[in-house]
Amino acid sequence: MPPEESEEPRGIRSWSAMEGAPPVESPEQPHQAVEGSTIPRLLRRNARQFADLPALTTGIGPDDGTLTWFQLRAEVAAVTRGLTAVGLNRGERMLIAMSQRAEHWVTALAAIHLGALPCSTYDTLDTEQIRSVARHSAATVLVVEGEEQLRRWQPALDDLPHLRAVVLLDWGAAPEGDARFVSYPAVRGAGPLDDAALDALTDGVTTDQPLTVVYTPGTTGEPKGVVLTHRNVIHQSLMHDRPAAVPRHARTVAQLPVAHVAGQVLGIHLPVCDAGHVTLCADPALLLPTLLRVRPHGFFGTPRVWERLATGLRERLDTLTGERAETVAQARRLALEAFRLRSDGKDVPEDLAARLDRLDAQVLRPVRAAIGFDDCHRARSGAAPLPTAVQETLASVGLPVHEVWGLSETTGAVTVGTPEAFTPGACGLPGPGIEVRTAGDGELLVRGPVVAPGYLRADGGIEPVTDAAGWLPTGDTGSVDAGGIVSVTGRKTDLVLTHGGESIVPARIESLLRSHPLVAHAVAIGDRRPYVTALLVLDEEAAPLWAKARGLGDGGLEELARRPEVLAALDTAVEEANAALSRPERVRKYRVLAGPWTPESGELTPVLGVRREAVGRLHAATVESMYAQGPS
Repeated sequence: MPPEESEEPRGIRSWSAMEGAPPVESPEQPHQAVEGSTIPRLLRRNARQFADLPALTTGIGPDDGTLTWFQLRAEVAAVTRGLTAVGLNRGERMLIAMSQRAEHWVTALAAIHLGALPCSTYDTLDTEQIRSVARHSAATVLVVEGEEQLRRWQPALDDLPHLRAVVLLDWGAAPEGDARFVSYPAVRGAGPLDDAALDALTDGVTTDQPLTVVYTPGTTGEPKGVVLTHRNVIHQSLMHDRPAAVPRHARTVAQLPVAHVAGQVLGIHLPVCDAGHVTLCADPALLLPTLLRVRPHGFFGTPRVWERLATGLRERLDTLTGERAETVAQARRLALEAFRLRSDGKDVPEDLAARLDRLDAQVLRPVRAAIGFDDCHRARSGAAPLPTAVQETLASVGLPVHEVWGLSETTGAVTVGTPEAFTPGACGLPGPGIEVRTAGDGELLVRGPVVAPGYLRADGGIEPVTDAAGWLPTGDTGSVDAGGIVSVTGRKTDLVLTHGGESIVPARIESLLRSHPLVAHAVAIGDRRPYVTALLVLDEEAAPLWAKARGLGDGGLEELARRPEVLAALDTAVEEANAALSRPERVRKYRVLAGPWTPESGELTPVLGVRREAVGRLHAATVESMYAQGPS
């Protein structure tokens, strides 16, 4: 067998459920697909078998650029030699403080070839968090993009006692007289490894070898460094292809921070496993133009991203008139009917399916094209519950978005919703080879090949994350139904215990409140309190559109937060949410905050999840005002 053919993991085509592929029959098949595979081996396969296919595109502007698979591996070869020259060795950690750009990919892959552990860091880390990561990682090499990143990392350099080199992309920002600094062009320009040396490194990497370190966002306490192996990330990558027949060499958009486990796996490792084509979108404001340019075959977004896309869809649909509006409305009704039947576990009647197929091609696909999803085969949401109203808006135009659930410690997704196995508010079935069960207190436990070997210790060792039987306590509470579908109710630490002794899950309340288009974020409060209250944050995109449609002028969010019309609409939203809640769960008072909340303002994580502790601290006075005079 020629060397380039031997790089294909056994079973990868059927496991990936590509067009015409047989279904996966056994939960053991993913293990067979992963055995013997590593990221360097798959990169070599891509460079040989798919040399001229696009691998990585940076941006969509006039200065964008694309690397083919052959070019990408050549870049990796050059930087691998350069990192060796500055002293990066097998088993050592390398920190990366860079935005989404091609050099980020190349640097991480080069370190992986050396058997070192790249660790991408969030741009939103504060000084103390940077110091914490710097001390804990004991990194020997730091790769920094430019002046902004260097300004934030400079105070922590002395907390890296083993530091040998700081590789700087923008050499103009380098401080004078510091011999530790070396330019990225100099590292890259050392010359590539020859083929024999690069192949030797490639063949020296093993499936169960540590691949990377992912630091948790640190919403409570100091961040933890999760060590992931090649087996973890390859199994996770292949798992995403199983339920959806995406084309070979699928187009995707990477818009999550690389420091996040989903951003890293879906942005770097999945395209390597699939020989796909990923386009980097570093600026959230450019996401829609990027989607329109790329027209991705697969896309993963947080609920906040899907909410914004749903808002854009509603805005476009509201402009339709006459016969066109009625035709689209009819098609949407049929699509939503089919979606609800599937969510109830029922078959879609053949006549309905046939009518919907015709209308989808003629009517709904052009609607999806307005947001770049006319060729999307795999749309997923994770990191927080996706409001049912948002899910149904998207499903009504033929874009069913299925939820996943997972953690950094599980290399991302544990479960994946599919058209055949989903219910609104649930997270789908565990991936092949993965087991999920509940402990006595309702905590969800996970076992399987996506579970990380452990947390990085400061001495370079690994502290296991599982018990002796291999079970990981996730910290999430939930249930597993008779069909195996997993539902997550929330974090154990987020459970609210009222004065009356009732245990309340805030995520359920918040999801209902966020169903209103005016609300970007909702935080339910009530722990050790006499009743539940809520903070509501206006959506910086949807709220102005809502106001404009009602002739309320072009005032900013601060003005809108005080408008009687907005408050009346939110009163209704709270009443509708309360109607679906039990008596102890009902929101008795709320306050409207103009926002916007961002990672920089402190209330959100880098992937736009709410940091509850920070919200309570930053808005303590507002919270206390809701309890000062008792319930209304």
